[in-house]
Amino acid sequence: LNAAPERAPRQQIRFLPSPAPGGGGAVELVAASVPVLADHPLVRGPRFRKLKIGAGHRLDVKASGVFVLGIGHGNKLLTDLYNCHLTKVYTVGGLFGKATDDFSDTGNLIEKTTFDHITREKLERILAVIQGTNQKALLMYSNIDMKTQEAYELAVKGLIRPMGKSPPIITAIRCLQFALPEFQLEIHCLHETQQYLRKVVHEIGLELKSSAVCTQVRRTRDGVFTVDDALPRTQWNLQNVQEAIRNCQLKVETELEKTLA
Repeated sequence: LNAAPERAPRQQIRFLPSPAPGGGGAVELVAASVPVLADHPLVRGPRFRKLKIGAGHRLDVKASGVFVLGIGHGNKLLTDLYNCHLTKVYTVGGLFGKATDDFSDTGNLIEKTTFDHITREKLERILAVIQGTNQKALLMYSNIDMKTQEAYELAVKGLIRPMGKSPPIITAIRCLQFALPEFQLEIHCLHETQQYLRKVVHEIGLELKSSAVCTQVRRTRDGVFTVDDALPRTQWNLQNVQEAIRNCQLKVETELEKTLA
């Protein structure tokens, strides 16, 4: 950043002595525009001495996907976005037939079970029950009278969400792929952790009279940010980061205005 081209120094008006037109050694003061020396790098030193970088909703070591960072003033925006309680979307992989101590496929194996009786219809029936239960929790923690005009307007805008602390809430869940013993889910949720999602996969296995472990947790959306906005590690350089900030600026401003207005 310090090596990047800088803006021109500020100008100020100074009255400088200059020989008078008539000669004879007379001097007069003439207004002139001169650079402000306080802006010169040799006076003020490097423009950036440190950068404050903050993390948004964290990802644990076994998860991947969209991870939002704030740089400088962006740390305040991270707090504002956190207060919006925006929905996050995950792609979660599962494997029927075994259970581990940490609900992931890399944990210590504690049980093996059969899974031939499981069908996609049975799985989707369980997912519908989970979504229905969580919808009731969503309305309860939103503290909104569903018979009011305010509730109607929020529902139209898709803004019904708990605006305070609440347990993890799944707002939508569906099956993307099913090929025994593997399956893949798309989960929309609030206030979750990646370990909570792994536990959901485990509980789905139990509900289907079997067991299941989580093979993948990948965040595909964090509020207004999607995978398309994210930079792979191989593209972490100054130019790409600056461009990403510019591209996402309008998204962030629009969402904050819509939600916190």
